Amino acid sequence: MVAHQEKKLAEEIKHQNMQNYKASQGQWGRAWEVDWFSLASILFLLMFAPLIVYYFIMSCAQYQCSLTDPLLDLLTGNKHLSEIWNRTPMLTYKAAAIYSIWVAFQVFLYVSIPDFCHKFLSGYVGGVQEGAITPAGVMNKYEINGLQAWIVTHVLWFANASYFHFFSPTIIFDNWIPLLWCANILGYAVSTFAMIKGYFFPTNAKDCKFTGNFFYDYMMGIEFNPRIGKWFDFKLFFNGRPGIVAWTLINLSFAAKQQELYGEVTNSMILVNVLQGIYVLDFFWNEAWYLKTIDICHDHFGWYLGWGDCVWLPYLYTLQGLYLVYHPVQLCTAHAVGVLTLGLLGYFIFRMTNHQKDLFRRTNGNCRIWGKKPEYIECSYTSVDGTKYYSKLMTSGFWGWARHFNYTGDLMGSLAYCLACGFEHILPYFYIIYMTILLTHRCIRDEHRCSSKYGEDWKRYTAAVPYRLLPRIF
Repeated sequence: MVAHQEKKLAEEIKHQNMQNYKASQGQWGRAWEVDWFSLASILFLLMFAPLIVYYFIMSCAQYQCSLTDPLLDLLTGNKHLSEIWNRTPMLTYKAAAIYSIWVAFQVFLYVSIPDFCHKFLSGYVGGVQEGAITPAGVMNKYEINGLQAWIVTHVLWFANASYFHFFSPTIIFDNWIPLLWCANILGYAVSTFAMIKGYFFPTNAKDCKFTGNFFYDYMMGIEFNPRIGKWFDFKLFFNGRPGIVAWTLINLSFAAKQQELYGEVTNSMILVNVLQGIYVLDFFWNEAWYLKTIDICHDHFGWYLGWGDCVWLPYLYTLQGLYLVYHPVQLCTAHAVGVLTLGLLGYFIFRMTNHQKDLFRRTNGNCRIWGKKPEYIECSYTSVDGTKYYSKLMTSGFWGWARHFNYTGDLMGSLAYCLACGFEHILPYFYIIYMTILLTHRCIRDEHRCSSKYGEDWKRYTAAVPYRLLPRIF
């Protein structure tokens, strides 16, 4: 009887997903046409995002993480651009070999070893899973094995550090800038390949969007789910591997370098490793859930994801650990406890908020949130073929406090990473500044789509939950 009910519920959820797909045509995904502001933003990012990454990394390597000293040197004539560039390590054969082996190993773990973690880890969802329905009506299947890849990679890392000693644990830090050039090469190569593939041999031609503007199509992508073969999905691989698997390894390498230079690992470095490690493990534990997020469900694969996952993520999301190599900070007990508390509280809010939404969706509202039956707004929307559908927007639990309270938890965690670095430099605070801009933009973008989709019902929902991120503030 229970199995029959679960099967019936699964069929209802699958039917609802198909309805959502039909209704979302013309409302979700990247644009068909490009306005001047979007084009200007695209050109700005294409030109300056690589320079921003280089500037931050160079500032640490040559100016002890000061963001103002390089500019002052240039403006006062103390140094020329050529001098700074000549002091920058170039691409080396060693870095190219390290990076090639790293990416090849992650590809091997992704495509060659089916997941076994779900067989003995209670509550973990791995193995073959279905994603959201694509604009062409295709439901792709994915091999969810990111947690397994992370575990295997880190077991090998610690085995080498403790017993085999094939390479130094500081290998990433020691080759950090040469590896930057390797990451850029891969980022541009995969983005360019994805664009060519979209034009000449797409995985599904109906899942392609062309604006006629080269720069926009290159940046935001043409294909929705570019694949090679049955299982190698560009979006899932580059979103999770190699960048996020590397995130914790990078931090460990920074900690090893701090130990090598100063004879100890500071409590601030430990906090950064622990708090960011929790975030990374949460990502892989919930990788199947990630298939339903905006990155997979709505974004096409272009330079924004390809280069961003190869370069922007591993180099700018790890600035706190890099900073602490150059400026080891030993926090007082109260400061350390405060940072840890803020980070754990932010993670708890982030995870529980997403759990409440997932539970509400899976059970179609037949559940309990904070011990009570959840309240919701009944909404209707019309698909492009004129069919009317119904949906529910929850107004209970954390979702009654703010419409994007999961982002609030994410921002609290992001702030904790930065506060672990003290207050002497602005560089480690780039992350919270960037995340605030990113998530605020996502709030506005998502709500514009929802307003177009639900109309008056969305106004009723925003009246019931009037705040976006911070109750009584914003």
